[in-house]
Amino acid sequence: MKPLVRLSVIFALLLAFIPVSGFAASNEELERRLDLITEELQKLKNESAVEDAEYSSTFGYGPAASKVYKLNQGLSIGGYGEGQFKNYTSDKGDKIDQADMLRAILYFGYKFTDNIILNTEIEIEHADEIYVEMASLDFLLHDKINLRGGLLLAPVGLTNELHEPTLFHGVDRPLVERQVIPSTWREMGVGAFGSLTDKIDYKLYVMNGFDGQDFTAQGLRGGRQKASQTKAEDWALVGRLDYEPILGLNIGGSFYLGDSGQGQVVDLSNREADVFTEIYEIHSQYKVRGLELKALASQVKIDDAEAVGADVPDEIFAYYGEAAYNILPHLVQGTSHYLAPFVRYENLDYDGNNEDVELLVTGLSYKPIPNVVIKADYSNFDKKDGVRADELNIGFGYIF
Repeated sequence: MKPLVRLSVIFALLLAFIPVSGFAASNEELERRLDLITEELQKLKNESAVEDAEYSSTFGYGPAASKVYKLNQGLSIGGYGEGQFKNYTSDKGDKIDQADMLRAILYFGYKFTDNIILNTEIEIEHADEIYVEMASLDFLLHDKINLRGGLLLAPVGLTNELHEPTLFHGVDRPLVERQVIPSTWREMGVGAFGSLTDKIDYKLYVMNGFDGQDFTAQGLRGGRQKASQTKAEDWALVGRLDYEPILGLNIGGSFYLGDSGQGQVVDLSNREADVFTEIYEIHSQYKVRGLELKALASQVKIDDAEAVGADVPDEIFAYYGEAAYNILPHLVQGTSHYLAPFVRYENLDYDGNNEDVELLVTGLSYKPIPNVVIKADYSNFDKKDGVRADELNIGFGYIF
């Protein structure tokens, strides 16, 4: 409740003690009015503990995940969800069409003080699997340096931190940011973040490393440990810079450097292998007058890949580019609705192995309000060796 509204309510309650028509109120009447005041003050206390907040991104998180940072104090509740129907349209093989409530997320945040903030994300995946996706404790010290620890989202790529469904086109997240940058990717860690200038933001974390034993021909995704009784022999340094030279334009990059052997991998000479893993990524986004452009390129290097598995690539290079445009203001004057056709091209090169693939996604995103999106797309896969079924996808998403 806003401060002005609170004052108005309290003022109205105080008026209850003023005698009516010049006659003093009886003891019973005063007691009744006092009970009313006590009840209303308790309501004010309860309402102030869970406050509404505006929807905008803070510290690189999505709007729903950022609500707690905008509170005066107390508890914040938010969330998001997404569901989809996937129809395999060609080269189907033994695949069957699927309907899936992919995710239902609850954010619980608590602002202990202006400087100490807890932010958590609890995920129910595929309607029956429950995960802790994020649980970070922030200590806000200064614009230039703040501290964060706990279960952290790796600040790599465009989607891993900004993964709410209203923030990206397509029913599925970009393939490059599912298979090469393994979103959603989180590990235990600690680090610092802040703004070096009013145009440059940074994050620098030390995080628990991958488990290289679970790398595959498609890369790193299986090596995520997700803070579930993880092996913690190897840790990694993760960093990110973002530069906003003009409003609407973001240019940035990130890196990940760390061993992934976790004391479990041995090489061909039966010696412990470090499986040193490197990820480098650059990205840009531009939004102006309904036009949205996005591009990302990433390179992965894996030492001792042959010790992990014969089909694990030594190097991966992948990129995508995307364009979208909100056409609805040109069709319906004064509308607040949003309708954007989009196209995205992706290329994933797994050092020439059988998983190399190109992907062309075309589709539509419709938002009757900013918090709700309905999506449809056609995903055309062109695999270097073998076949992969094309997909017709229909989905919905929401944040609150």
